[in-house]
Amino acid sequence: MGSLYIDCSLGVSGDMLVAALLDAGADSAALDRALSSLSVADEFEIAISTVTKAGMRACDFDVVLRHGHETHDHDMAYLHGRGEDRCGRAHEHAHEDDGHHCCEHAHAHGHTHGDHDHQHEHAREHHHEHRNLHDVMAIIDSAQMTQSARAIAARAFEILAQAEARAHGLPVDQVRFHEVGAIDSIVDIVSAAVLADSLDPDAVYATPLADGHGTIRCQHGVIPVPVPAVVNICRACELPTSHLDVEGELVTPTGAALIAALDARRAPDFPYTILATGMGAGKRGYSVPSLVRVHRIERALGPQPHVDGVIKLECDVDDQSAEGMAHAAQALLRDGALEAHWLPVFGKKGRPAYQLQVIAAPQDAERMRRLMFLETTTIGVRWTMMDREVLERSERVEQTSLGPVRVKTVVLPDGEHRSKPEYEDVARISSREGIAFPGALVQITAEICAGGNTDL
Repeated sequence: MGSLYIDCSLGVSGDMLVAALLDAGADSAALDRALSSLSVADEFEIAISTVTKAGMRACDFDVVLRHGHETHDHDMAYLHGRGEDRCGRAHEHAHEDDGHHCCEHAHAHGHTHGDHDHQHEHAREHHHEHRNLHDVMAIIDSAQMTQSARAIAARAFEILAQAEARAHGLPVDQVRFHEVGAIDSIVDIVSAAVLADSLDPDAVYATPLADGHGTIRCQHGVIPVPVPAVVNICRACELPTSHLDVEGELVTPTGAALIAALDARRAPDFPYTILATGMGAGKRGYSVPSLVRVHRIERALGPQPHVDGVIKLECDVDDQSAEGMAHAAQALLRDGALEAHWLPVFGKKGRPAYQLQVIAAPQDAERMRRLMFLETTTIGVRWTMMDREVLERSERVEQTSLGPVRVKTVVLPDGEHRSKPEYEDVARISSREGIAFPGALVQITAEICAGGNTDL
């Protein structure tokens, strides 16, 4: 099915991501099965529609809560902490901060910026039910979905709970999700997990999460944007972020938690073709359109780089001769090291020293460590596993007036070829013919190109 590329350059929230996945062709039947099987299915309904944002068609996914629940999600003045709704009525904050309520925003479910008009009955009393992480996990477990989708949903709520716990200085098991916010969050997170899983992507990529600035009102008062939970998620999960000159919250905790739970990588660095695109709309109205795009992509046709794992070993020495250091590197290369080289460093007490770095196949690690201890004066070796990407390569022999020369060629990700004559062959010809190395290289290259091989 290719990969998913999530465009968060205008922000991201749970409902926006769900809508974009639906619009990109995810399995709506799997979504219906999962949501109807939730143990809280009688507490909400789903409304899916088509809206227009900045002249572009987009999908809107809305969680409609039953039993009279509501939020201030669409009330821009209230959300920005100005204390009045669009009718000019002052708001009384009904909930006291007891230190145990999860500080989900007025949109705790992850719904963001949009254009919907919503009438509020502000005198209505909210229920005071709250759910902890254990309660939420039990609800997720009640849904009919694949184990991989369940794992994504569980991971997203764990990330969300940990971020809120850090924001409030509480243990995770003391974080409480308010009844309204918990239902919306559960629906958004379960929906996104089921839909993303139904597309079975090879990988998920995402742009940096673009947020706005200013303040927003949450259950406990007015807080800065980016909100603490989003900051904590991006910090803990190493999600790259950026900022737009927009007053308002563009990235919600639920949206950030889902990007992290999907293990999204940085934007793809390879050529790709777009198989389908989905557009998801938000609910609030800011100076930029509230949209998330999900592209289904696949690598462009052509040779693909080889990706595998290697081990990097290193040690520092400050008491070995240059001859001994050169011998150690050569011994390692002869015994199967992929790379072995020395770097100048400053050691303890500011002493000049050298660091030996060795790249090897994981199965050769023990032999490399033994050689490093035997052939250097080090008393300690460090190592770490690494991924590497290797271009397709080949070797051919070209006949020139100066003799045969081996030519190495690699295939670049865009399909282009890059070649160069083998150094040892050029050096041998240079010495034998009494020609300076640069001159021999120029003559050999010119003859190979004249013969029709122009990739040098």
